[in-house]
Order: sequence, then structure tokens, then C-alpha cells
Amino acid sequence: MHEGELLFSEILNCKKVDLYLNRDMLLDKPKSTFAASVLRRRIKGEPIQYILGKTEFMGLEFKIDKNIFIPRPETEILVEAVIELVSCVMCQVSCVNILDIGTGSGCIAVSLAKFIANSRITATDISKEAIKISRQNALLNNVSINFLPSDLFDTYNLIPNTYNLIVSNPPYIATREIEQLQPELQYEPRIALDAGPDGLDFYRRLIKESPAYLREDGFLVMEMGFKQKDAVLDIFQDSGNFQIIDLVKDYNGIDRVVVAQRKKKNG
Repeated sequence: MHEGELLFSEILNCKKVDLYLNRDMLLDKPKSTFAASVLRRRIKGEPIQYILGKTEFMGLEFKIDKNIFIPRPETEILVEAVIELVSCVMCQVSCVNILDIGTGSGCIAVSLAKFIANSRITATDISKEAIKISRQNALLNNVSINFLPSDLFDTYNLIPNTYNLIVSNPPYIATREIEQLQPELQYEPRIALDAGPDGLDFYRRLIKESPAYLREDGFLVMEMGFKQKDAVLDIFQDSGNFQIIDLVKDYNGIDRVVVAQRKKKNG
């Protein structure tokens, strides 16, 4: 659904097909005023998801506000990779313990809870505003998730050697590049974008700290930025704690998701 369809579907409280079946419908004054207001904000570059206060991800609805990074279609590839991994490799596991680091809107955690019936999911975020919204999104989509405020693993509520799988879509923009991003991204929280001088700070931390929380042979699955594959793989190689299982490309043929498995202690 493109932005015009999304906007007028919201204004008229109808489905996309109804827009075309009733294309001669006239807007009353309140609706036309709302549409004009939205268009003015959009022209200035504000993302329509913030204007409408919601977005769609994996076919599910999520509340969004200016404190939350807007879920991207590319991140659906991350979720799909985790679902496939669980169905193929963990089909005999009675309860799959999953940890979502940097949950933001909760889109990854909520989607996994919705589509992996035998999952138990914990999700963390450094932003208290994000935790508040993600809890609302779990309720909206009728799933149960344990949300914790935390800077990655920096909370006593995470138990070592517990998780079958850790998943994350971390910040991956280099600090110097943020001001050069398209206008829409300037509206999004910087904390969800800024990943240090080379854009790799969070990969270093995740790859270093996650083995302590993974079960033996557990998996770390992460989204990567454009042209970051080689650098991320080098961090994995230097750590000596993982073997790369898969690299998944996005819709444009860009390496977008890395799937790594924790090595056995005697491996």
C-alpha cells in the first residue's frame, strides 16, 4: 500500500479496495482538514508512520511515535530467517527461548511470538519510551513478551546460558553519516541510528557479549547495513566464538542478515 492509499484508508476508515470502488466520495470538512494537515507535515519530510501513529510489519499493526525507530521491510527478512531457522533446526525443542536486543517498537519480538507458537521471548531496549510502546504493541497483537529496559545485556534479569537464539536489528549508521541521511531519517531517534565512528560498535558488543547468554550451539541472528558484511564477518572471525551458518540477501540483493551459531566449548 503506497502512502496515498495509506493516508486515505486511514481518513475514511476503509480498506484499500474501497478507495477505488468509491473514488467519487467527497470528504467532509473535518476529514479534508485532517488530510491537508497530514500533507503539509509530509511535505516537510515527516514520515507518514509518525503522522498516523502506526505502521504495518509482517502483516501486523504496530503503534509508532517519534521515540521509536520505524520498522523497515528489510527487517521482515530477519524475522523470516529466524522463523525458518526455528522450524528447520529447533523443531524438536519444546520451548524456544528467544532474546530480542534493541526491540524498539517490539516488531521483531511481537512477530516472532505471533508466528512461533512454542516460543518464550524476552526483549530489551535502552529507551524507556520504546519499552512503553513495545508493551502496548504486544497487547495490541495479543502476545506475551517479557520486556526489560536495558543497554544490551546490562541487566541482572537476563540469565546466562539460557537462550536458544538471540536476535537483533542494531543501530548501524556511522556517526559522521547521520547528518547526510535523507530528511525522513532526521525525524527518527538518533539513538536508534548512531553506531559509532565506523557503524560497527553494536556488532562488536553483541558478538562479544552474547555467547555468555546463549545455550551451547545457540544462534545469534542480526541485520546488517549496506556493505557491512565483510566487516561484521571479520568481527565474528576475531571473536572465535561463532561459526557462520547463513547470509541472507534482501530484496535488492544486498547481504542483510547474518546467522551465526555459537561454537561448542571444546569445538
